[in-house]
This record gives sequence, C-alpha cells and structure tokens, in this order.
Amino acid sequence: MADTQPYVRPDVKAVLDALAAMAGPEMSEIPLADARASYLAMGAMLEADPLPLAVIKDLTCTGPGGAIPLRLYDARAERGPGPVIMFFHGGGFVIGDLDTHHALCTQIAAEMDLPVVAVHYRLAPEAPYPAAADDCEAATRWVAGSPAELGRSATGLITTGDSAGGHLAIVVPQALAAQPAAVPVIMQAPIYPATDESHDGSMQEFAEGYVLTKKTMDWFMDCYAPVAGEARAYPIHGNHAASPPTVITTAGLDPLRDQGRRYAAALIQAGVECHYMEMKGIVHGFVNLRKAVPSAQADTLAFIKAMKLMLERVSA
Repeated sequence: MADTQPYVRPDVKAVLDALAAMAGPEMSEIPLADARASYLAMGAMLEADPLPLAVIKDLTCTGPGGAIPLRLYDARAERGPGPVIMFFHGGGFVIGDLDTHHALCTQIAAEMDLPVVAVHYRLAPEAPYPAAADDCEAATRWVAGSPAELGRSATGLITTGDSAGGHLAIVVPQALAAQPAAVPVIMQAPIYPATDESHDGSMQEFAEGYVLTKKTMDWFMDCYAPVAGEARAYPIHGNHAASPPTVITTAGLDPLRDQGRRYAAALIQAGVECHYMEMKGIVHGFVNLRKAVPSAQADTLAFIKAMKLMLERVSA
C-alpha cells in the first residue's frame, strides 16, 4: 500500500516531535497576554540571531487609531533614492510585534540591500478588522511620501510579510492600486498568506500536529472578525489584474498552503507576473524557525533571492 503520509524533513520532524512532547495548551486556551508572551519567547528559542546593520531605528507615524510604531532597518547608513520594503509581521492579527520578527527583518534588509520599514499595526481583539489593514495602509502611504524622519527617498514600494502579514502585503497593494500613493507598489512578496475563507483541503489535512493548527486559525479569525466577501478581509476577492508583480511562497505542511496556491493561480489567470514557490516538507512559520530548523534558512534565502530577481525585472 502506498504511503499516504506527507513528506516531513528530518529537521522539521525533530521540532514537531519536541513540540508534541511538551503537550502544552494551545494559544487560544491561555490568557491573551500569555499567548503574546509565548510567541515572543518561542522566537527567542527557535529563530536565528539578528544580523548587525548600520541602521536600526524606531519611528512612528500617524494612523487612524493613533501613533503606529515602526522600525527602520538599513544595511547602509545613507543611501540615494530607491525602493523601500514595507514589512508586516505575522501572528494571526492577534499576536506578534516588531520584536517577534526583528531577526527576519535584519535578514531581508541585509540580503536585499534596501531599507525595510516594519509596521506594528493594532492587534485584535482589541482592534478588530479592518484595523490592521488600515494601519498598514497608512504607514505605507507615509513612507511613500518620503518623510524627513525616514531619511530616505522612496521611488517605489515593495510589500512583504508572513501569514497575517502576508495577507496585509496583498491588501495594501490592492488599496494603493485603487487610490494611488505618492509612489507605486512595484512588487508584493507575501509569505504563506491567508487569502480566503476556505476551511477545506490543507486546512483539514494539516489541522493538527504541524505548528499552526486549525483551532488556532479559527481563534485568530474570531478575534480579527473579518467580513466574508470583502477584499480587505479576504484578498482573493480583490482586483487581481491591478496587482503588482508578485513573489509568493507557501509551506508544504501548512493549513494555509491551499489559500496561497489559489491566490497565486488567481494572479496568473489575471495575467500578473507571479513567481510561486512551495517549500516542501516544512511548516507554517518557517521564516521564524531558522535556528531550530536549519533548512528553513535556505528556504528564506531562496525566497529573498526570488524577490531580488523579480526586482531586477521590474526595474529593467
């Protein structure tokens, strides 16, 4: 009889076995403050160390709900006009902040040799849908205007982020396509994004035992409370023909895998240049597991390399 078990890399299996042995409660079963603290603590144990950069600077901009915390990363102390990368962190719109994705942002800034501005949007359930999207759009429009506080002149924008942040990396370009900012979005690069309302396929296949569970996803969505059918809530419903060139990656063992597949297919059907990468045998969250899962570092670098290649094409 054929083996129906999905392929799991050895270094991924080691982490999954260790997490299973811990057998703690799910995030949805503990107090919210503890869930956020555990996400940050998990990153400290499992994520690669941050890279040193010439500039790591905390900033703020004005948003619809008050000041939005930002963090500027740049491998160069000074640079001429050029693209700026907007990074939106993951965490299901509920957990996550600038610190949970700090190391990843240093890696992106170093490899891309471009400034990165990370955005800490308001979190649910205190600030449900569409607060996260509103904050990320406001921050992106602020950066597009090359404010003096940034110390850099933006000629174009690249949006990226993981999971909920991958969702936001799609939603923001859709908003800026409908109502342009001072400079255009020239590329989007979502990492295992949440894109639609589906609960079948990979959501069922990897519902338990692969880091992100369906139960946790359901909790995230209950907290964020997106409105079904709205593109700002589920970007699969957006105007794909107006999307910028795209690099998108999914994880082979991820409940969200099929949402990423469907979104990439929608872009291709709309005639948008799209480079789709599916990292086999690895789980959701791999860009934040690079110490514990060594092969995740190679996947992350491959994704960033694809971003660089796409940028060369759109800049030619």
